Amino acid sequence: MKLRRTWRASERDGKKGSGVDWRRAAARVTAAVAADLRGPRGWAAAGVAAVVALALVGVWLLDDEESTPPDPRARQYTEVDACLLTGEKGILAGTPAATVWQGMQEASLDTRARVTYIPVMGPQTADNVRPFFNSLMQRQCEIVLAVGDPQVEVTRADAGKHRDVRFIVVDDELPGSADVTVAKSDVKLKDTIADDVRQAVRTVKAGQNGG
Repeated sequence: MKLRRTWRASERDGKKGSGVDWRRAAARVTAAVAADLRGPRGWAAAGVAAVVALALVGVWLLDDEESTPPDPRARQYTEVDACLLTGEKGILAGTPAATVWQGMQEASLDTRARVTYIPVMGPQTADNVRPFFNSLMQRQCEIVLAVGDPQVEVTRADAGKHRDVRFIVVDDELPGSADVTVAKSDVKLKDTIADDVRQAVRTVKAGQNGG
């Protein structure tokens, strides 16, 4: 779900030094086309050479396009990922997960953190949720949010095993803990999530910078 685009001058230089000069190659084949037109083989050989020349020009265009830097107007994200674990309906409008997602997106505008979500498909049980939760740990999400009873249950149970991850759950029954921040599913849920994610991002960045 994550898109990371980087461009470095060294990569561009590497392509330039790759040993293939498409402009010269295309020019040589174009010259061959002209020679064939004058030779005894005539248009048949020239047609073959023309096809090769067009292919070389196409490769050169693709190669040149890949060497260009990304649009400077494109949004630049920080190396912080906030990942949401939901029920099988995902972020369907009208669900608490949709409100949480809106809060995450709002926080992303301020912090430049990447936000993603993953719905738990199949039985909504702790046993079925845990593999999805573990997948977020394997993806190294720095911030994990959970909506739904089994999602919250698994997050609370396993949060202590991942001290470097910040956890936020939507829970109206139990309070937060040293490992888990709790947001209530009330009318302020969107703003609460946005504030909690902003704080979590600041904490993660401080740790990344050795603070």
